[in-house]
Amino acid sequence: MKTPSPAPGFTLLEVMVVVVILGILATLVVPRIISRPEEARVAAARQDIAAVMQALRLYHLDNQRYPTTEQGLEALVEAPTTAPLPINWSNGGYLDRLPSDPWGKPLNYLNPGQFDEVDVYSLGADGQPGGEGHDADIGSWQL
Repeated sequence: MKTPSPAPGFTLLEVMVVVVILGILATLVVPRIISRPEEARVAAARQDIAAVMQALRLYHLDNQRYPTTEQGLEALVEAPTTAPLPINWSNGGYLDRLPSDPWGKPLNYLNPGQFDEVDVYSLGADGQPGGEGHDADIGSWQL
């Protein structure tokens, strides 16, 4: 008479080895996947800043000056009502709307800028000046 063969399936040891391997893979892969959205936000901020800079250049070509810091980037959407008034503001404006940075905060504008004639920048993920990594400022001077 034949002895019965063991039931097919996995032993507890085999299941534990698989769980350990999956855990090791997760610790290697998950941090890379999690950082991707922040990298995408930084790239989106750079694109938005580049678009605003292009609109500012058109404003400058039409009016021989950039908007003042007080007039701000709103001068690209609506004609400024404070001095110095633009001499040849484009009907319809230079942008349909002002983009916010990817973290939901308005872009900042300085005229004169600290790094160039004008500066357009986002304060990054933390919303504070300076910072490192994803919290670092992203500005027109970096384009």
